[in-house]
Amino acid sequence: MGAGREVSISLDGVRDKNVMQLKKLNTALFPVRYNDKYYADALASGDFTKLAYYSDICVGAIACRLEKKEGGAFRVYIMTLGVLAPYRGLGIGTRLLNHVLDLCSKQNISEIYLHVQTNNEDAIKFYKKFGFEITDTIQHYYTNITPPDCYVLTKFITCQTNK
Repeated sequence: MGAGREVSISLDGVRDKNVMQLKKLNTALFPVRYNDKYYADALASGDFTKLAYYSDICVGAIACRLEKKEGGAFRVYIMTLGVLAPYRGLGIGTRLLNHVLDLCSKQNISEIYLHVQTNNEDAIKFYKKFGFEITDTIQHYYTNITPPDCYVLTKFITCQTNK
């Protein structure tokens, strides 16, 4: 960035009133359409789903689902994380992901994972920068896009023991 002007990136929660913003972003960003359960899970996750604004323009989002594991612990599934192409490389995706990673740490959630299409090298590189590792490959995960295979990327988080 040039000297002087700091561009403001802000995050906002997803609610019934602004869930259409998330729907519009997803239509622009992803080759698949998401069903009502996706949006219900995103709304139910509370602070784990956020819209990102760049100078008051909605340009990205992260949507997560909280999943209960055996034994009662939770893990977080990143359903989607995306930033509109003209706004990539400005730290918006990093800000969204760091927000969720910080929440996991504060809430003693030790596992976070996602699916990435096997040919999405930019996404794989992005997540690896944050300590995610490929833990599985699922053949034919996607039905209407090529390639249909995905990697499961997982990060185990060291939780804060005291506040």
